[in-house]
Amino acid sequence: MSTTEPTSSSNFIKTIIDEDLASGKRDKVITRFPPEPNGYLHIGHAKSICLNFGLAKEYNGKCNLRFDDTNPVKEEDEYVESIKEDVAWLGFDWGKEPLFASDYFDQLHEWAIKLIKKGKAYVDSQSAEAMRENRGTLTQAGKNSPYRDRSVEENLELFEKMKNGDFPDGSHILRAKIDMSSPNMNLRDPAMYRILHAHHHRTGDKWCIYPMYDFAHGQEDSIEGVTHSICTLEFEDHRPLYDWFIKELEIFAPQQIEFARLNLSYTVMSKRKLLQLVNENYVEGWDDPRMPTVSGMRRRGYPAAAIRSFCDRIGVGRSANWIDLSVLEDCVREELNETAYRRQAVLNPLKVTITNYDQIEMLDAPNHPQQEEAGTRQLPMSNELWIDRDDFMEDPPSKKKYFRLGPEREVRLRNSYIIKCDDYVKDENGEVVELKCSADLDTLGKNPEGRKVKGIIHWVSAQHAVKVPVRVYDRLFNQENPDKAENYLSALNPESLQETFALAEPSLLEAKPGETFQFERVGYFTVDAKDSKDNAPVFNRTVTLRDTWAKVK
Repeated sequence: MSTTEPTSSSNFIKTIIDEDLASGKRDKVITRFPPEPNGYLHIGHAKSICLNFGLAKEYNGKCNLRFDDTNPVKEEDEYVESIKEDVAWLGFDWGKEPLFASDYFDQLHEWAIKLIKKGKAYVDSQSAEAMRENRGTLTQAGKNSPYRDRSVEENLELFEKMKNGDFPDGSHILRAKIDMSSPNMNLRDPAMYRILHAHHHRTGDKWCIYPMYDFAHGQEDSIEGVTHSICTLEFEDHRPLYDWFIKELEIFAPQQIEFARLNLSYTVMSKRKLLQLVNENYVEGWDDPRMPTVSGMRRRGYPAAAIRSFCDRIGVGRSANWIDLSVLEDCVREELNETAYRRQAVLNPLKVTITNYDQIEMLDAPNHPQQEEAGTRQLPMSNELWIDRDDFMEDPPSKKKYFRLGPEREVRLRNSYIIKCDDYVKDENGEVVELKCSADLDTLGKNPEGRKVKGIIHWVSAQHAVKVPVRVYDRLFNQENPDKAENYLSALNPESLQETFALAEPSLLEAKPGETFQFERVGYFTVDAKDSKDNAPVFNRTVTLRDTWAKVK
């Protein structure tokens, strides 16, 4: 098992924290990871999780897991539970219980009343269309609402009626009174509360008004004493609004720091698009192993340590950039190369008959070639084998290195003897269906005398092989940036899933859900945690042994 610890490499955020602690501006570090429970987490969220929890760990501080559950229409307990599972699986601990924005609904309501009493908030009764028109554009100032100058008493009365459920959805909205001519659109009297007659997953039907994200978010950080509120760059223009609320309410002021979000090639990370993929059955669910969700990657067999390593490797910066998916896949390979036991399986079988071998023998094979402490397993050997069809060529190239089987060529069977192809059999279509080989029976565990044999191929005994289902997963999209396509769905890779079978050594029947193995010379494969049963594993290809897409590009 990996001992990789969550880490955070040097970055500009750590420089800010170091300066804050050195100057006495802060005497501790409290961060938070604040997902909205309206979908499953993806690899972009994993970057934020590793950053926030990693910083808290490094500075002996605390990181809160807080669910920003301010929109009951889109939020579900299913998402809450999946997020908790993902954060824990990635290796992080948020303490006894997670926090929720809904924990603070009473306090946020009191603060809204305070702003009304200060003349800093008002109830607007315009239609949504009128509000959009009057908001202005990036080059044109907005117009004040005709309801902007309502008295404090009238606003308090209307807001109370909104709270009591006296009005239908959309009839009124509570807005902050800031500046409709501000060049920052977020300061043009932003909405604070809207009417929503919707059942909340935690508060039930207690409320029919709910705070807007931009009103609730900064105050939640303040309540929790968050010292460094770390978010992605799209919230940079929202920071003046958060600061305005904090100043007007005269409460503790967290420091917001923005960093560039993760953009990963051959991937989409819009929750709306991921939800469409799920709802319209382009994938089999949020945990489909092709999805960029944490649950999908876990099911595919990506180790948590590899995802942490990836997040550390790509670093944290202020400039948006694209990370190639191969970087993540390389982190997965590096981790699995150290942790995955080796097994032998053939996906594209070709029969081999060893003409001078007529016994059944149990050979000792290491579970891991670099880890003697991992022990060995017994590998059955007989005179009829399966090898991979790609390991034989009837007319192999003569000018380049070729170390596999061909007429009169020798190779070593992994963990077994050296064999030589003496003859081969074709079917009526001219396809090679069987090799006739002889074994050098003096080469078990040692090299032959007088010659070098460089090629090594994998194999399984035909008599002992077990047939196991295999799902060969590839990238979900075949375009580097699917969002640039006219319709991102047109960039879906039609070969992202191919279902087949492997002929495998019998020990693989005992594989448990979630276990990952290197099928030698083939790739890394994980036992599917959802569809596998006792002694009936289904294998997902986690990643190839090498980056096959590099050749295409």
